[in-house]
Amino acid sequence: RKKLPKKKPTLVVMAAGMGSRYGGLKQIDPVGRHGEIIIDYSLFDAMEAGFERVVFVINHHIEQDFRAAIGDRIAQHMQVDYVFQELDAKLPTGYVPPSERKKPWGTAHAILCCEDILDGPFAVINSDDYYGKHAFKTLYDRLVTLEDRPERYQYCMVGFLLDNTLTDHGSVARGVCEVDASGRLCNVNERTYIVRTPDGPAYSEDGGATLTRLSADNLVSMNMWGFTPSILSEFRAAFPGFLKNTVPGNPEKAEIYIPVEVGRLLREGKADVEVLSSPDRWYGVTYRDDKPGVMAAMAAMTDAGLYPDKLF
Repeated sequence: RKKLPKKKPTLVVMAAGMGSRYGGLKQIDPVGRHGEIIIDYSLFDAMEAGFERVVFVINHHIEQDFRAAIGDRIAQHMQVDYVFQELDAKLPTGYVPPSERKKPWGTAHAILCCEDILDGPFAVINSDDYYGKHAFKTLYDRLVTLEDRPERYQYCMVGFLLDNTLTDHGSVARGVCEVDASGRLCNVNERTYIVRTPDGPAYSEDGGATLTRLSADNLVSMNMWGFTPSILSEFRAAFPGFLKNTVPGNPEKAEIYIPVEVGRLLREGKADVEVLSSPDRWYGVTYRDDKPGVMAAMAAMTDAGLYPDKLF
């Protein structure tokens, strides 16, 4: 049987929550000298790594602003597709969302919304995180050879050193990874409150009243994943159960998350997830006070020749 040529990896950017975070896209934070925003740097790094196609997951509410601010510019350099993550997307027949629900259904649902246009390996990133050149190159190079085995799905993720992902201006949520000796993911513990302390990073489960130490070089997930299309059928299979069992307890805010679903596949012995680690420092504007530091970092990297003065 003749082997089909391998499909080139696609980049999926989860951006459906962008409008609510920024109060519409008008206030997107520029961090570069010419008004570049964080996603511009990610797309530049992705192209340099080899990605030629990007799928933006957005909602109809921000479509025009998004195309004007980001999509139309990128379409001159990459193949751009749009997928709309709406509350009624991919719902089981007869299911009606809670009337008070406004929020999208979460990151696993964002990926499920792409199932009709993904037929090869793909990477997943958040729209407002800076991941760095090394992370994109490592992920692309792995995706080119990524294939499921008969007995197990084969996925990967990029892990960042916890210390490289913290802010000095408050707490952050991170997926803290447990990795075995062979570099495979065993589990992701979602920690919703991690802070930097004089003694190093620590997490809390009671809003900061008590803190538990974490190792600074612990790998954490920043939602930078590499998947084969098999994950799509797994997310499709999990979605009705989430709507039936999880949503009633928190109708306005319950979400189905990529790391939680991947963790379930690991526990069921259905998947292997290789952890690719990146030495790059993560940047993001979690808090308003983060912005000057991110701007300074982008300027320094531009001055060092890692980026052209004007990206696009």
